[in-house]
Parts: sequence; structure tokens; C-alpha cells
Amino acid sequence: MSVRILAVDVGTGTQDILLFDSSNLVENCVKMVMPSPTAQLAARIARATSRGQSILLTGVTMGGGPSKRALSRHTEVGLAAYATVEAALTFHDDLEVVKGMGVTIIAPDEVPPLPNLEVIELKDLNLAAIRRALDAFGVDFRFDAIAVAVLDHGFAPPGVSNRLFRFDHLRRLMAERNELMAFAYLALELPDHLTRMKAVAKSIDSDVPALLLDTGVAAALGALQDSGVSQHDDLVTVNLGNAHTIAFHLHGSSIEGLFEHHTRLLNAASLDSMITGLVRGTLTNDDVYESGGHGAVVIGRHQGKPFVAITGPRQEVMAGSSLKPHRAVPHGDTMLAGCYGLVSACALRMDAWREEICHALLGKA
Repeated sequence: MSVRILAVDVGTGTQDILLFDSSNLVENCVKMVMPSPTAQLAARIARATSRGQSILLTGVTMGGGPSKRALSRHTEVGLAAYATVEAALTFHDDLEVVKGMGVTIIAPDEVPPLPNLEVIELKDLNLAAIRRALDAFGVDFRFDAIAVAVLDHGFAPPGVSNRLFRFDHLRRLMAERNELMAFAYLALELPDHLTRMKAVAKSIDSDVPALLLDTGVAAALGALQDSGVSQHDDLVTVNLGNAHTIAFHLHGSSIEGLFEHHTRLLNAASLDSMITGLVRGTLTNDDVYESGGHGAVVIGRHQGKPFVAITGPRQEVMAGSSLKPHRAVPHGDTMLAGCYGLVSACALRMDAWREEICHALLGKA
């Protein structure tokens, strides 16, 4: 029995899409690397700004970053911006902060009586757009399950840093179950504070099983499918994303530690230092947080030089690294590492298809 899984890894710069079909060679499955939803949103806001148009933001909570900066530029030049509550939470968990950006919060059924108003729907997962892209090439859009990765900071209470809130969430998960699959949720299992993931689940207009996963974890699970990585029992995976970098120290199936930082603040020397500290147990949460990152959790302590595998679009940041990182290319494509990780997570959470997925991905049941 073959299985088809739509895997979408949503980042800051790109969204990476894989239509996995267990009846095909993995390398022959349809895949796309497209502009990220937040990059597309930022471009639409910028176009409205250049045309002098007011904007109305509707839809659900999604990833910010570039779109938040575009919104700030829009209101700074005196143009009006309106948003529903769910859309506004994209830009900050505290609506008063969003209002302070010059955004007027309105009811979902309210439309400002303004001429030339640009209405923009917000969502991280645009199944209609993916369908149109595949239709253009005659690809059947049918799928049996869907898996999506996003970086969800979580809904932080007023006055609490979203960086601290996210790392508290990661720390709690590791305390409960210290393995990568602790970060995987079926849609109905999502806790209320993971508002971005819940918004993605809300955007799925199908009754197929849905799995949600953190982007960094998806990349790590994908890296482990590289034959040069899987042979190591003790290793560090580092995903160098366009916005965030996350590293996991893994020993077998256990997480020995992790840190997360903003890629733009890093270079080879700083990463070498943090990775070495992560493995030796000397890296602290304050070391990472005070340098602008999210934080660190260290459980195990090991001596020696670690094996390091890197994925993601910003691998050049580690050019010249003394750790000589291995560039992981699972199934021949480093940009799809997160998608392959999503598919392997489906195998571990969806029992009916486990054997079929594992055979197609890894050549074994």
C-alpha cells in the first residue's frame, strides 16, 4: 500500500515542499523551494506602500520577521493599516504593541470604508497555491497525510520575552521526553500556547492526518538520513536557517543538549565555541541569550572533538570552521532536509504507514 505525504517546511526565506510518494524513488518525488509566506507577505505590504494604499490584514497568525518590518515601514510613512486579532498576533503577542506600531485592530467582519484598500490574507500554509503550482505540471495533488514544520515561539504573556518563552517550552519538552520526536504533534495534540502551529492546523482544508513539527527538529531528523551522518552515534546537527540556527547534541536517540541563535549574529568562530561548549557541557543559557540568541539546554558532557553535520541555506556561515563540519545532503538535497525529517516523523507517529514510509525512505522496515 503506497502512501503520499505533503511535507512543507516553512522558513523565513523559503518554504520547502515535498510531495512524498512511497511508490517512487525518494529522489524522484516532486519537490519545490519557493519564497516563504512571510517573504511573500512582506512583498505585498511593500507594494501597497509604494502605491500609497491602505491595507487590511485578515486570516490567521503566521510567522513574522520580514513582514513585520514591512508593516512598520508602511505605517511610518503615514499609511493606514488594519488587522483582525488573529492576523495582528503575527506581529506581537501583545496587541497593545501592535497598536503602537500604528495598526488599528478591527472585528473579523468589519471592513474599513476606505477606497483603494488592499486586503491581504495571512497564513503560513497556502494549499491552494501549492495545488496550482502542481496542477501546472500535471501533478496529482492527492495526499494521504500532511506534515508541516514552523518555528513557533509560542504565545508569551505580557512582559515575557518570546525568546525566553520559547526556550522554556523546549526545556519542558526535553524534561518530559528527551528525544527529537517529543517535538512532534498530531494536530489534535497541539497545546493552546503554540498559536502558530494551531493556525497552520486551522488552514488545512482536508480531513487527512496532520503532523506539526518544529523546523529545527525537522532538519535534524532529515540530517540523520544522510549516510555520512547516520553512522555516528554521538554527533551535533546544526541547521543554519535564514533567520535562526539551532544545534542538537545527540547521543543515540537522546538529546544531550541544544542551543538556538539568530544566524545573522553568528560566524564560524562563535559557532565553533558554542558547539564545543554544548558537547563539553560548559555552554550556558546566559551565554547564548546575552549574545542575542534564544538560549541553551545542556544535559550531557562529553570530551573530544564532536562530529558535526550541517544543513540549511546559510552553511557558508561555518566556512573555515575548525570543526570541519559535514554538509548533510539527505537523499541528495540539503534544502529538503526538513521535509525528509517531516516524512520520517510521520513514520514514527502514524503506525499504519510506518513500514511503507521507512522502506521508501531508508530501504528498511
